[in-house]
This record gives sequence, structure tokens and C-alpha cells, in this order.
Amino acid sequence: MELDDTICFCFHITKRKVMNFIRVHRPRVASQVSECGGAGTGCGWCRKYLKRYFEESQGRMHSTSGGLDPHAEEAPEITLEEYATSRAAYIRAGHGKPAAGAIPLPGVTTEPTLQQPSDQQSLGGPG
Repeated sequence: MELDDTICFCFHITKRKVMNFIRVHRPRVASQVSECGGAGTGCGWCRKYLKRYFEESQGRMHSTSGGLDPHAEEAPEITLEEYATSRAAYIRAGHGKPAAGAIPLPGVTTEPTLQQPSDQQSLGGPG
């Protein structure tokens, strides 16, 4: 993902903002990255990526066995489109609920729908 790509779709936080937050504020544990505009506190999809970026900043991306750290495997570098699609699948599977004002899931419109009056309402009946 590129620096200007959105990492936290719930609170509109870019990778650049997260990386700068980590560089400037030097959180001691990964969970403190949530202090960057609430990142990771909405649907939860981005938490593994926030943790990955925190671990990268700590120089911990390789395990002692020489392989990739499990966090790198859980949060692979992918395109923004793949990221958004994976987040949508995560939410549709019931694993998280986006915060109010979150970037909509792909294929979901946010246009208000006009409700048609029921037959009783249009005839002046109770309703």
C-alpha cells in the first residue's frame, strides 16, 4: 500500500498519518497507535496492519527463526483495492461493524432511499 492510501476506513486515516504518528509519538505498545485519530477502534479490520507498522518501526519484522514475523503474514502488503475488498468481506462475515461516517463498503450505496407510502397511508388509513 502507498503512504496516502487509507488504512483505517472507519476514521479516514492514511498509512502516512499512522507512520508519522509512530515516528513522532513513539508508542510503547501497538495498541497506543489507536491514539492516532482512533485508528483501529471502529470495525477492527485495520488492527493487524497497525500492529504490522508498529512492529516494523520497532525493527521486529523478522522472527528469531529467520522467517517473517506472524504479524507480517497476517497483514501482507497488498493493493488498496485488495485491502478494501478484504475489509468488506470481513465486515460482511460479521466480524466488525464500521463506525458512523466510515468509508462505505464497495458495492454499497449511501444514497437515501425514498420510502413508498403503504396502501393504508395513501388511502388515509391508520399507519
